Amino acid sequence: MPDTQAEDQTEGPDQTAEDRGADAPSSGEKPLAKADKAARTGARPASKSEGRTRTRKGKKAQANEPRPVPQLATEDFLAALAPVTTAEEMRQWDADAMALGIPGHVLMENAAQAARSVLCAAVPDLAGKRVALLMGSGNNGGDAAALSRMLLDLGASPVVYHTKPLESARGDAAFFVQIAQTCGVPFEPVEHFAGTCDILVDGLLGTGFQGGLREDLLNLVRLCNSGRQKYTLALDIPSGLDSFTGLACPEAVRADATVTFAAAKPGLILPWAQAYTGPVHVCYIGTPLKASMKTQASFRELDAAALAFLPDCQKTAYKNSYGHVLVVGGAHGLSGAAHISAWAALRAGAGLVTAAAPSASIGEVKGGAAEIMVRPLGSASERNWRKKDVADLADLMARVQALLVGPGMGRDEDSATFLQALLKKDRSCPLVLDADALMILGENRELAKFLRPEDIVTPHLGEARALLGNRSSIDPVSQRHAVLASLCEMLGCTVLLKGPGTMIKAPDTPTLLFGADVPQLSCGGSGDCLGGVIAALVAQGVPSLQAAALGCVWHGEAGRALQDEYPARGNLAHEIADRLPCVVRKR
Repeated sequence: MPDTQAEDQTEGPDQTAEDRGADAPSSGEKPLAKADKAARTGARPASKSEGRTRTRKGKKAQANEPRPVPQLATEDFLAALAPVTTAEEMRQWDADAMALGIPGHVLMENAAQAARSVLCAAVPDLAGKRVALLMGSGNNGGDAAALSRMLLDLGASPVVYHTKPLESARGDAAFFVQIAQTCGVPFEPVEHFAGTCDILVDGLLGTGFQGGLREDLLNLVRLCNSGRQKYTLALDIPSGLDSFTGLACPEAVRADATVTFAAAKPGLILPWAQAYTGPVHVCYIGTPLKASMKTQASFRELDAAALAFLPDCQKTAYKNSYGHVLVVGGAHGLSGAAHISAWAALRAGAGLVTAAAPSASIGEVKGGAAEIMVRPLGSASERNWRKKDVADLADLMARVQALLVGPGMGRDEDSATFLQALLKKDRSCPLVLDADALMILGENRELAKFLRPEDIVTPHLGEARALLGNRSSIDPVSQRHAVLASLCEMLGCTVLLKGPGTMIKAPDTPTLLFGADVPQLSCGGSGDCLGGVIAALVAQGVPSLQAAALGCVWHGEAGRALQDEYPARGNLAHEIADRLPCVVRKR
């Protein structure tokens, strides 16, 4: 059964207000801290879009040509993604399931059965195997007690090591302790655990744990990690791992596999947790859909299966059916970024792509690609962006279905003046803002008011720091949730926070998590490629949040497709773009 209690860890005089779950902010609490607290509890901060519908499809571009097929509504897309819950949300799911009449011990028995199935698949012959089950005082400990009886029936030799006196066990955990004892499972104090066993089952701490491990538990975790020849299975989450951030605090049990119940937790998806979790098995334990629908999960998981929602190709379609992308970027010396974006947009299926840049660099932006149309700005020798270039682009901006601004734009005063004029300009299509445009926006945050709900921004952490006006004090791992929430509230549009553990959010929607670890994406121009992919999807009529999500997954899978050829990296950004058509299955 999911364990959202952390009583083994958080009780005692050293407990902090955060450990106790206090929700009253201190007088000096900063907005980023408030955003982090809201994200952990599942609360969504008020935003510019307060009072609007939960998801919005954005303003339709004034396209001259029909789309190939109607696109899937964003709410249907979100409903198709696997829910990911915070500890508090999972606690509420359990409570709602029991309120519907499902006893807690039924959920706990089902959790133990799920863990048994995962363990039997990994170790088919359990007969005679010495199994040490570490039992904390919460529901995870009850799961371990229930599992011990099943392993005994399979011929294993289980021993349950408990951290608290057995008489202190409560509720469903006490119920299964009694059954296991009656069946002959031995129980011993955890002090008797010497670390020697064939299989270790970690049922110490649950998903409610946060903060730092006490010294006694830290020593126990280190003992678990010694002698790595044993197979280790974590129940719900490896002990010592924060279920929200995926960080070890400061160490965590290193499991060969983790079985988590009813839904994944955010920390289990993030790539830095994988060294502790091993493969994560999300197992059904009988939680009714009605219970999970009552408390909506704050997160959704993105994986390769999402590619099934890419726009279909139609036999009767032609180039204008798939939209026109305008890429604005590519200043002198930075032209490669805009070229990669334009090329990626073509590879992602845009029917037409035009790149606009100062005339002196337009040839480099085109880069010999006959398929990329160009709009040179200024005289043949012009190297700088000019405010009046926006007026020169007005006719083209009225004809395209997606506008990508920022790749290789530069950050000088001329670039800033041009961007300000462009953002203030009337436009009939969604805007994807990336790279240098985000750095300029960070220096001129008053321009955020010109962004629209259907727009998309795609910062990496450095650009996110600039947008928030704080370039150095944001931790790239522990504060990612808070950074994303703050940006989304400030900008009022879809935000894709790039990097390991990519997160995507629009106002009033769940946060989407893409936890794939793809080293091949760590190359110059990779982000420019992603911007082009997203713009191409927007041009094809895909709603903004969905376009950001699908673009992220498609880009990641294209990078993964390069692993055999470039196992130790060394690939180039344009090669990621070239793999885009190859990773889409024919449907």
